[in-house]
Amino acid sequence: MSSQTATKPQLLTTEQAAEYLGGLQKNTLEGWRTSGKQLRFVKIGRLVRYRQSDLDAYLESQTRTSTSKAA
Repeated sequence: MSSQTATKPQLLTTEQAAEYLGGLQKNTLEGWRTSGKQLRFVKIGRLVRYRQSDLDAYLESQTRTSTSKAA
């Protein structure tokens, strides 16, 4: 295994990303892409992929300490 392969980011399909985010529906992520929701994705030709590190960053940005605080 080369060092490039070892450092290559994990790219997930829409289905895999939805599952990673807690079992969301694939359609939810598709809707977020068209509305510009702050979830980064990679476009490779017609393919859409998500970096696991971007999904982790999104989850971190959604972390709250209280339900009464605004996002």
